[in-house]
Amino acid sequence: MSMGSERLIALTDGVVAVIITIMVLELKPPHNADLGSLAELWPTFLSFALSFVYVAIYWNNHHHFFKLVPHVNGAVMWANLNLLFWLSLIPFTTAWMDEHNLSAIPVALYGASLLCSALSWYVMQTTIVRLQGPDSSLRRALGRDLKGKLSPLLYLSGIALAFIAPLASYAVYAAMAVAWLIPDRRVEAVLASPEEGQRHGA
Repeated sequence: MSMGSERLIALTDGVVAVIITIMVLELKPPHNADLGSLAELWPTFLSFALSFVYVAIYWNNHHHFFKLVPHVNGAVMWANLNLLFWLSLIPFTTAWMDEHNLSAIPVALYGASLLCSALSWYVMQTTIVRLQGPDSSLRRALGRDLKGKLSPLLYLSGIALAFIAPLASYAVYAAMAVAWLIPDRRVEAVLASPEEGQRHGA
């Protein structure tokens, strides 16, 4: 049995807003009122910015993907909740990594939260494609999805690198964020097709 995707989208928007709020609350103001004290907080701000970008990327992609998903079922809803669970851990792993100045285990755990988020995203999109069947609009939009398939491998390499060179591991995570910041026009291309236009009543 399927239902409209509106409530799932609304829940996701709300949870993402809470995640961002929690991360903002981790930004503690300096004790002294001078620029030197403020400058000492740049590693904390950098960690916040990276995590904010990751959460924003997931929210943005979620918004685009669900333009092609007017209906969901129980499996899709649980897959979406699984994604939200792993995203909700990002503030915790961010704070731990910042608290211990990029130590190996916190950096590795941060990467693990990113890896699990990526895997849960893949599970969700696979569940949607299965629901939509052989004529899945999302399947056509995804194509070969090479970036999506390569991402878990790069996160794994970042996790392993954390035990050798944590700063280099952090650089891998940052590079992955930059890679996913590049606008993805696949969904818009499918929506603009005559076939999809007919489905949406255009």
